[in-house]
Amino acid sequence: MSEINWAALQQAAKQAAAQAYAPYSKFPVGVAILADSGKIYTGCNVENASYGGTVCAERNAIGAAVVAGERNFTALLVYTPQAMLTPPCGICRQVIAEFFTPDAPIASCNHLQQQQDWTLGELLPAAFTPTYLANSTKVGA
Repeated sequence: MSEINWAALQQAAKQAAAQAYAPYSKFPVGVAILADSGKIYTGCNVENASYGGTVCAERNAIGAAVVAGERNFTALLVYTPQAMLTPPCGICRQVIAEFFTPDAPIASCNHLQQQQDWTLGELLPAAFTPTYLANSTKVGA
């Protein structure tokens, strides 16, 4: 895939954030991911009164794409209407590492038209990925 249309990802992520269910944190998050197929998938955070039941926007977007049959992704963008640009949380970084390459661009933008860029490898160096499982030697039987 050639150049990434960040404006399209920003618009999609902003629309997803408008659907966020964030009555507890008041911190709506929208995410747009670009699949290798060229399709854009979105997700928003969905909070729960039993806080541990909350699901982040990144994981919802990846889940929606997986349900649609996608497995390979090019880029991910997080949108929050906050002054501080917000990268994915730790558990989301681990889930992102399952489907994105270490050099995949991950970006955060806000309502002020600011954007910060990273690679997945910068956000989660030495990630535990499926290759560790595939290359492991099983001990015992």
